[in-house]
Amino acid sequence: MSTNKPYDLLIFDWDGTLADSIGQIVRSMQIAVAELGWEPRTDLEVGQLIGLGLTDGVRKLYPDITPHQISELLGCFRQQWQTLGTGQAESPFFEGTETALHALFDQGYLLAVATGKSRAGLNRALTWNRSVRSLFIATRTADETADKPNPLMLKELLAELELPVGRALMIGDTEYDAAMATAIGMESVGVATGVHEADRIRRAGATAVLDSVRDLPAWLAGRK
Repeated sequence: MSTNKPYDLLIFDWDGTLADSIGQIVRSMQIAVAELGWEPRTDLEVGQLIGLGLTDGVRKLYPDITPHQISELLGCFRQQWQTLGTGQAESPFFEGTETALHALFDQGYLLAVATGKSRAGLNRALTWNRSVRSLFIATRTADETADKPNPLMLKELLAELELPVGRALMIGDTEYDAAMATAIGMESVGVATGVHEADRIRRAGATAVLDSVRDLPAWLAGRK
């Protein structure tokens, strides 16, 4: 790989980092909880779990939940996601994100995804966002490996691409993204487009917190 770049591999979270999906996730979960007649949770409580896998997130909201109830809630949540969404029920990218991803790809960076989404959910998002689908060389989702902040998905991406940890950067909007990178000695950068405050992301180990992914090319240029 090129020695002119500070990293070879850029690993992105999806929801809240690339896609402006926080509102849709929270609304979908709140409607699902109401339809099932469960004890309500605040929007803040729901939002703070974004970035985890859905199953782990639901368990944090309802610690005594049974496997059947998890399945029931997630089924209702996914139905509401489809109802609230537009087009193919996928949330749009934040402004400037698509341009930034193409610029980074053209500069020779390898791009990957490490997300709390399910494989089916990420596949739908990539199908909807055709303009960037081919940019990502590898992806990992919460239902096919350990969920964040366990760093297993990062280890698997590094192994698949045969890269040392020092040549990769994790980019995400939550402390979970920064924490899993820190756990294996990988650098991370936060973005202020999601649910966790900048100080919270920094405390988890992020080197910097940018306003959004669109600022990443300029930040990386300054690291050369």
